[in-house]
Amino acid sequence: MTSVFERSPTIRFLERIGRGVARGLEEIGMSAGFLVESLYWLLFGHGQRQPVRPASIFQQMMDVGIRAVPIIGVLAATIGVMLAIQGIYTLRTFGAESRVTIGIALSMTREFAPLITGILVAGRSGSALAARLGTMKINQEIDALRVMGINPVRFLIAPALLGCVVMVPTLTFFSDVVGLWAAGVFVGMDLGMSMVSYAEELGRILTPDDVIHGLGKSAIFGMLIALIGVVNGTLVTGGAEGVGRCTTRAVVQSIAAIVVTDMVFVFVTTR
Repeated sequence: MTSVFERSPTIRFLERIGRGVARGLEEIGMSAGFLVESLYWLLFGHGQRQPVRPASIFQQMMDVGIRAVPIIGVLAATIGVMLAIQGIYTLRTFGAESRVTIGIALSMTREFAPLITGILVAGRSGSALAARLGTMKINQEIDALRVMGINPVRFLIAPALLGCVVMVPTLTFFSDVVGLWAAGVFVGMDLGMSMVSYAEELGRILTPDDVIHGLGKSAIFGMLIALIGVVNGTLVTGGAEGVGRCTTRAVVQSIAAIVVTDMVFVFVTTR
């Protein structure tokens, strides 16, 4: 005999959706709290005699930025050549392959450089941040910091946030330069255009707004990567297995947030 308190599959499905929504809102609230508190310590820490340590910020910049330069350079060059190949192939149908520079310049600076840089940093540094904080929580090191009177947000989160917000746009600009140069090399070999002519055409096509568009998006991407990694790291449970889950979840959420934010940013700025 079926109990009157037994829930139907529809009710259970709706409950799962409700719990997921509540958990998502909680994580968004935590992200906002970490952001505000990090900004407080970055701006007013000196007045409280508890400044954010410059050494920690530079260490985060090294981890996020300098050590990522080789892989960013390789993939930016690959994307640049890919855009040149596809652009020439497509425009050759209309006999307009000489205009390929327009597509390369705008696509690289406004879309591909920020997007590929954000995704790489999310997979490389966002996951590392989530794993580090998750391990510290499992080992009760974060509680130990509180016992010693050290604010964990000031000590751990604020340097990571500032490091990501500064270095992701820097890496994006590096991606712009490498990607456009690699595309120019291929265009020169395929169409016989000199690098001087290619550079002059880039100068006529690109405006400061195009570059700022990509750099502005990448700064938002850096903030999202840091906050998502921090939230997932601080919510970890279940020992080493939990750390693995939170690391994977941080990467997936970061990439999804980057792609969705990119779409919204483009929609708003092109109206």
